[in-house]
Amino acid sequence: MKDKYSSAKREQYGQQLASQLCDQHFGGTPTTTLDGPAVLRFTPIRQVNLFVVQQLLAQWTAEMARLRSPYFDFEADDVRQALTQFMNILSRRIKLSRAAFEPLLARAISDTLGVATDPVLTFEQKLLGNQPTATAEQLRDALRYLDLDKALFQGFLDTLTPGPALERDFLVNRFRLYQEANYKNHAPLEKIVAEFNQLRPLTTAELTEATDSLAAPQAAPPVAETPVETPVAGAVAPAPAPAVETPPAPKETTAPPLPEAAPAKPEAPTPPTFVASPTPAPAPIPAAPQETAEPEPERRPLAEAAASTNVPLHEKLRAERPTSAPLSETLRGERPSATLAEKSAPKVESLREAISINQRFSFINELFNGENMEYHTAIQHLDTLPNADVAKRYVTEDLAHKYGWVRKEEHVNKLLKLLDRKFA
Repeated sequence: MKDKYSSAKREQYGQQLASQLCDQHFGGTPTTTLDGPAVLRFTPIRQVNLFVVQQLLAQWTAEMARLRSPYFDFEADDVRQALTQFMNILSRRIKLSRAAFEPLLARAISDTLGVATDPVLTFEQKLLGNQPTATAEQLRDALRYLDLDKALFQGFLDTLTPGPALERDFLVNRFRLYQEANYKNHAPLEKIVAEFNQLRPLTTAELTEATDSLAAPQAAPPVAETPVETPVAGAVAPAPAPAVETPPAPKETTAPPLPEAAPAKPEAPTPPTFVASPTPAPAPIPAAPQETAEPEPERRPLAEAAASTNVPLHEKLRAERPTSAPLSETLRGERPSATLAEKSAPKVESLREAISINQRFSFINELFNGENMEYHTAIQHLDTLPNADVAKRYVTEDLAHKYGWVRKEEHVNKLLKLLDRKFA
């Protein structure tokens, strides 16, 4: 990439668009809040929604880490199970005010543009995080938050040897070389810019460093001083030297300014508290409520929804989504809390209740192509089967063939282990 893109321009655009979308959603009711399903459908750009979730779960992890105390045994099996149950219940109670949500949204928009403008930085921030070392498995686990350009990052992870932890600098340098060699597989910036342009005007030129700041004025060239000589008696005065014209200083040129971001609502920031598992890997969200989930209505872009009627956007969004569907029913990831339940491995009565919020995230995203209703249908059917053999055949033959589970052994094996616990 010969063009250099400005992170400041990305952040500025992210703040402007986040403010605009929040104005549309929250409207004249600043006390409106967002739940999990609303977060995952807030914009028509799925990558933005995923990055909001990733930040949310990072906050959750930090809160969980603060919960741990040296005075109590947090490694005891009953404590682990209680914490897992607590996390599952809490994940169904996501409640984000505008003050808490808007900064997350602004950062997610900027980071989404960053995937297309700076893949190396995305690899460092979104896959490596703050880890000094990482295994291929850990990086692949973090890949669930990437939707844009996922094939590029997946291709790199496939070149890594499974098992050993690798140094951060080694991984970053190796990814840089891989990205340069496979740049043709990189999603074009123009495509994602066109998607954002439908929400708020944006061009690729507005993201380059060339328009990032005022051009520095050039200094005028120094004027040579003519020495004053003392006349000597009887000497003939020399002819006066021709006057040296000083060229005018060039005028300052000013880059076209970007529109200023709309001011945020004056609501006091009261971000919600989220609890997460103790390890730093980002964990996903919400478990499904007991009721049977309703089919999800067709999504429409926020901008289109706002323009189609005078009804406030937040009311349309509330009407579109099922009120009881938790975030976990749409997106899930495999995080440390899944291992909490697996270590003690007690017998379970229902797969729906046994699958943790993190496992749901992983199964939906990796096995069911992000379709929560198809995941829900398959799990319900597995719960009705009479024994482990029939259930495992349904997984390894019917579902594997239907969804083309190639190189999905890790996730399939976790589902099979849950079946062993159910039919133990």
